[in-house]
Amino acid sequence: MTRAASRKNPTRIQRAKTEAILGAALEVFATEGFRGATLDQIAEAAGISKPNLLYYFASKEDVHGMLLARLLDTWLEPLRRLDPAGDPQAEIGAYVRRKLRMSRDYPRESRLFAGEILQGAPRIGTMIRGPLRALVDEKAQVIRGWARDGLIAPVDPYHLIFSIWAVTQHYADFDVQIRAVLGSDDEARFSEAERFLTHFYARALAP
Repeated sequence: MTRAASRKNPTRIQRAKTEAILGAALEVFATEGFRGATLDQIAEAAGISKPNLLYYFASKEDVHGMLLARLLDTWLEPLRRLDPAGDPQAEIGAYVRRKLRMSRDYPRESRLFAGEILQGAPRIGTMIRGPLRALVDEKAQVIRGWARDGLIAPVDPYHLIFSIWAVTQHYADFDVQIRAVLGSDDEARFSEAERFLTHFYARALAP
């Protein structure tokens, strides 16, 4: 447990300082990766001294762990909202849009998560084998039921979910490449991607 998390009833100033450290750490980790990031860099980005940072977090691992724990909960929310009682095509389309908007709004978080996975998930392996897998299993059963009832085309629900993760998170993790190929920083690339992907999955899943 981090020093920040273990304190009972932190003051407003302590909460604000903790959030400032986490915000700075997110930028450093997303840019440098876990191995390249240092407490000195995080402290400098947060505008505080290293001893002050260590008052809130005992180590780089503690800062990184808190960021990842928060991120995983945020990352799973779009899938949690897949409604078994809803129209299957509409629900899957909405899930695609939510994931794409997360890539637009949380690119640093996406790169942080991707970096952890590429390293073999040493710090969140338990979480992805536990809560993440349980949620994916639950929603896979929903999708399988829709296909069985003829509401969408027959599809492997796991690979459908994986494909949605891949195409939507690409817009965050490979943003530099996308902007270079398009020759533009125009935010319209997200609305254009949303229209394309929504239509793509609707066609692919049509019963």
